[in-house]
Amino acid sequence: MERGNTKQEILRAALELFSVQGFEATSVSQIADAVGIRKASLYSHFENKQAILDALVEEILARYAERSIFAGADREKTADSLPQTPDAAVQMIRGQLFYILRDPAISRARKMLVIEQFRNPELAKLQTRQNYTDVMQYFTRVIKNLIRKGVLAEDDPEIMAAQLCLPISVWLGLCDREPEREQEVMELAEKHIRQFFRRYQPEAK
Repeated sequence: MERGNTKQEILRAALELFSVQGFEATSVSQIADAVGIRKASLYSHFENKQAILDALVEEILARYAERSIFAGADREKTADSLPQTPDAAVQMIRGQLFYILRDPAISRARKMLVIEQFRNPELAKLQTRQNYTDVMQYFTRVIKNLIRKGVLAEDDPEIMAAQLCLPISVWLGLCDREPEREQEVMELAEKHIRQFFRRYQPEAK
């Protein structure tokens, strides 16, 4: 989120606090203090703490739709826009991991969703959508396309998609807890992707 005006500063500070201590444990006073304004001044921008959260979710969704390859995974995309080779899959997944881990707003938003998923039904749905449903839909489309092109052997595309993407999701969570392991995770992800393509390589006729 861009710095520059008080409203954006409030959202930035709130997201940082929510990602560390959660929505319920964060007070409006703490957000105001983090911005360096009075509580009354904060209320001139947002009616209450829920309004801040609502604005954050709206920004998160907009940022996700703009930058994530998984956004709109249920919509038809041209086959040529999907990775066609192990090298293309490695490049695509590494790029997405770098974005998810290194974009400060996306990184904090993901941590906030992890904290709030068992307390806030709306955020629980968003967590499931962004970190499971959209990801699985995208990779299932990738697998179906690669099977159709003869790059991968035919099998259950949804199970294959799960085998490919879910270990990477686990490693992503590891990076959230232990950021110093990012390089290790990147190397594991690449080895995993290449092994997946080898295991599902079609038998020569």
